[in-house]
Amino acid sequence: MSDIPPQFDILIVGAGAAGLYTALCLPASLKVGLITKKTVTLSASDWAQGGIAAAVAKEDSPTLHIEDTLKAGAGLCDIHAVQFLAEQAPKCIQSLVNLGVAFDRQGDRLALTLEAAHSRPRVLHAADTTGREVTTTLTSQVLQRDNITIIQQALALSLWIETDSGRCQGISLFYQGNVSWIHAKAVILATGGGGQVFAQTTNPAVSTGDGVAIAWRSRAILRDLEFVQFHPTALSRPGRFLISEAVRGEGAHLVDDTGRRFAFDYHPSGELAPRDVVSRAIFSHLQKTTTDMSTANVWLDMRPIPEEKIRHRFPNIIKVCEYWGIDVFNQPIPVSPAAHYWMGGILTDLYNRTNIPGLYALGETASTGVHGANRLASNSLLECIVFGSQMAKIDPEISHLKNPDMDNSRVEKIVNFTLSVEQWEKQQISLEEIREQLPRVVWKSAGICREKEILEQAIAQIKTWKTQFNHLPLSQFLLQLQPQETVKFAGDTGDNYQEEIEKQVKLWAETRNLLDIGYLIIKSAAFRTESRGGHYRSDYPETDKNWQLHTLVKNDDWWKE
Repeated sequence: MSDIPPQFDILIVGAGAAGLYTALCLPASLKVGLITKKTVTLSASDWAQGGIAAAVAKEDSPTLHIEDTLKAGAGLCDIHAVQFLAEQAPKCIQSLVNLGVAFDRQGDRLALTLEAAHSRPRVLHAADTTGREVTTTLTSQVLQRDNITIIQQALALSLWIETDSGRCQGISLFYQGNVSWIHAKAVILATGGGGQVFAQTTNPAVSTGDGVAIAWRSRAILRDLEFVQFHPTALSRPGRFLISEAVRGEGAHLVDDTGRRFAFDYHPSGELAPRDVVSRAIFSHLQKTTTDMSTANVWLDMRPIPEEKIRHRFPNIIKVCEYWGIDVFNQPIPVSPAAHYWMGGILTDLYNRTNIPGLYALGETASTGVHGANRLASNSLLECIVFGSQMAKIDPEISHLKNPDMDNSRVEKIVNFTLSVEQWEKQQISLEEIREQLPRVVWKSAGICREKEILEQAIAQIKTWKTQFNHLPLSQFLLQLQPQETVKFAGDTGDNYQEEIEKQVKLWAETRNLLDIGYLIIKSAAFRTESRGGHYRSDYPETDKNWQLHTLVKNDDWWKE
């Protein structure tokens, strides 16, 4: 760990749009550590195609943006958070433009497109790789800042909570084969969502719900975990590449095997109905027409869009489809729903504060209240930027805190951990088995349609896996680790051994987090006995006004707000 300082003013865990933009907004006088599991170029933000919503056109207004967001949120948006989001949006877009984000333009004006459930064209884009354009620009800016240290291929394992005050004062970090503790005046979790807990997801492999799981284990209050948005149109090929909502916004049709536009059977807006409605329409239609739901698909036909417009707006979609042998100009694209965005998360206020002093959360990891029960398209990148800008005001909250004199107060104890090759292999088989089976169980029980009996079976199964997990040698060791105990994994010092250790500890940590968030999502889905937004119970198909409340979770207690 010699190349990482033992302390920072601020530690940011996660380097997607939320983490990167926050790092840029923090006062330059603060020493910032930016931790990322992979490299600074891999996050779900990077995969965001559609765009970023903001009322910047003359014929639009924040008031209309607020109305659309509230309508999509199905009665569970926090009105103050939504007002804040919509009113700050134009200023934050200007800030991105100033940083060098090259949004598409029409003449000298920013180009805007219409997406589902928006009443006006207000979605800014950079072709169909808006997320990549935003994160690439933010990354290049972060790399120029002297006060920001990027720690790549590092994994936060737990929060370091000060025993007497209950304040978050850092994290334990797995980095370069060792586990050690990094001190900070404040920790910001911006680790994205947890789509990998579902068998079908548009999220990248890094989206394992780490921030939410880590915070939950330290007694943070979580909110609305049952609300998961299933994107209706993921390419039915390995990797579940997302075919942006903007494709339907520009005029593509959703059709079944007979070529019929079936979505109008379920909603008057057809394929431009809210995402949850379109996902359920596809799911229901496939249930009537197929026996194997895991491989079934419908079709997205882009041919109604002028060829020139497809080439200009969707070059990346053309390229990915070409890779799979699909010619979007002459044939429809096979699509089906997949888990896409998690509305729930760590409960935060307008300043991103959680119930744990010194702990903040941002982006998909947080529950700010702007998305309610169902996120409005292209509000997610916007939320990262608007709430990230709030961290510019953190100074008064931490300026009175002193970093300890690490040389004098650091009583670091080095603990060695050794297993035989056979023990490592046996443990790996157990972990891989859980990791493979868990997403299938969560998809079956807490996917697009949910019901009590299947949810309860899934909870029982996850509890069994958790018990197995806790008995693994690595669990028995790491779960007992005390603050400032630095772990060195002993054994053969060959390169391959080091690689294997890193692979297994990462697998162990992500499996632990996925087990926790799988349990939390399923328990929350069983707790809410109604259907609303992204949560649909086939045994409670109606929306119930008595449930127009948030669900809150702390430890193993669920309650209505």
